Formats: sequence, structure tokens, C-alpha cells
Amino acid sequence: MNDKQLVAIHAANFVQSGMLIGLGTGSTANYFIEELARKQREDGLKVTTIASSNISMIKAQSLGLNVIGLQQVASIDLYVDGADEITPSMALLKGRGYDLVMEKLLAKAAKQFLVVADKSKLVDKIGTNFPIPIEVMPFSWQATKKSIEALGGVGDLRPNAAKDGLSITSYGSLVLDMRFPPELDEVALNQLLNNVPGVVEHGIFCALAHGILIADSQQVEARWK
Repeated sequence: MNDKQLVAIHAANFVQSGMLIGLGTGSTANYFIEELARKQREDGLKVTTIASSNISMIKAQSLGLNVIGLQQVASIDLYVDGADEITPSMALLKGRGYDLVMEKLLAKAAKQFLVVADKSKLVDKIGTNFPIPIEVMPFSWQATKKSIEALGGVGDLRPNAAKDGLSITSYGSLVLDMRFPPELDEVALNQLLNNVPGVVEHGIFCALAHGILIADSQQVEARWK
């Protein structure tokens, strides 16, 4: 069992029957979805789920989990997802995938947001290993990019996987991948980007995680808010 699988199975221990569970997207989240389905099949666990992406929704449904839409509820009991970077203050960078809006909605709606990751995701500062993903409205991306550049941002639109077009999110937005000067920390950046017209959402998750489970060499360390 690898570290990602180990930490995902550990996270599933926080799930109780009757809960409404937010499903993340990515390799670690996939292990969590598989473990939920196993518990339902073998242990009689009864849960309802909401997926953060079409990919997770299809996977959950294929394994027999009940998936509903976010429009049907105001809050969820537990959201489990990975992160691309995690700082000592438990700020996160997310959005290397394509579902930033839904991920942040679920994180905000969750009574408990649990992040699952291996130790490679630990950084001193957001933006250490990856640019900041910023979802922008297609019709105004140039004006929005100019506003972000005025804050010190440098970057461009994200190409699609085939490199023959642009990445488009589940909601039809474009994605700017931007790097910023080191003096701008995640708290300042979060506030600045929230105030830029044309930004739909961005990948800095400040003060949203309630707990983080870090897997390292077959051990799981828990950090709590």
C-alpha cells in the first residue's frame, strides 16, 4: 500500500453512516472514494456524496455510491480532498485540475474539511512548486490578466493537455497560471485576487482546512486547526 492509499483509508475512518460527504478530485481522493465504496459494500456504511468534479462523480457512481448535486443542500458534513501545496499555517494551493470553483464551494460548505496528502506537498510558502491557478471569465481574460499583472503576477493562459488549445474548466472558464513576487504571502494574495474583477475563483485556500492528514513512510500524521 502506498502513502496516498494509506492516508485516504485513514481519512475514511472519519466517515459515519448518515453523513453527507464531499468527494475530492485526484489520485489520493480516488483512493478515498474507493474505500468509501468498500465500506458501503462490506460494512453497511450508508452515505450520500457530492462530487467536486465530473471525473469524481463518474467514479463514485460507477462504484455504487449515491451522488447528489450541491444545489440540493446548504452544507455538508465532511469534505475530503488533496492539495498541491500545504503551508505550516495550513493554507493550501489547489487547482492543478480544473474544478476550483466547486472545490472551494465544498470546502466552505463543509462542517469539516480534511486534507489528505503525502509529505511531498509540504512547503514553506504557497507558490513554491506551482504557479497560482486563477479561473477567469473567457470574455474578459485579457483585462483580468492585466489587473493581475499590476499586482506583480507573471504568467499566461493554461494550455490543454494536448497543447493544441486552452484548458477550459467544467464551468467554461479559462485558467491563468500566475507566479507572484515572494514578498506577497498567501493571506495578502488571497485578498488581492478576491478583489480583481473577472476572477471567478483562485487556488489559494486560506483558513478553510480543519485538519490535514500527512502520510510519510507508511505513517500518518494529523494536524488540526
